[in-house]
Amino acid sequence: MQLSQVSEILKTKTVGIAGCGGLGSNCAVALARIGVGKLIVADFDVVDTSNLTRQYYFYNQVGRKKVFCLAENLAFVNPLIKIISHDLRLGSEDIIKIFADCDIIIEAFDLAEMKQMIIETVASEFPDMPLIVGSGMAGWGRNNNLKTQQINKNLYVCGDGVSEVSDELPPLAPRVAIVANMQANTAVNILLQNEKSIEL
Repeated sequence: MQLSQVSEILKTKTVGIAGCGGLGSNCAVALARIGVGKLIVADFDVVDTSNLTRQYYFYNQVGRKKVFCLAENLAFVNPLIKIISHDLRLGSEDIIKIFADCDIIIEAFDLAEMKQMIIETVASEFPDMPLIVGSGMAGWGRNNNLKTQQINKNLYVCGDGVSEVSDELPPLAPRVAIVANMQANTAVNILLQNEKSIEL
């Protein structure tokens, strides 16, 4: 499939991103670069200097809301993309309301309980919608341990599944960005495979 065909398909698609930290911000940039038509992003947090080790923000954005800073940054990458920003801490009802019209949802939370919440919500409310989660990206090296697993029909997990963030194993840009791009790559693969009129 030629790039022009890929672009024609992707510009009609909508991807939801739950969380705009290390995974969410870097995944959003990858999707913007390849021309996904609409991104719906949600996060409640502000940019902190500690985020700059792995998140797609800049020093002059410290102290500002991540969702709005990310929208600004994505517009520099791709001014044609439509970005809908939600400044809130997501709960189950928010996920149902905000992401109902998405083609795919990408999970980008820090906390395990939030990951579990979105997995359960999507499985219950949107059983046919693909959900791509990240799990296990802390530290550095060990590239060969990072993988994408399809858990069931519509649930995909990117990462090594075991590397939890700790003082001895901090989240750093290289590994976090690899997993974020694995999520974006998985999303593109699903979106193109689901296009029945295109022969892959």
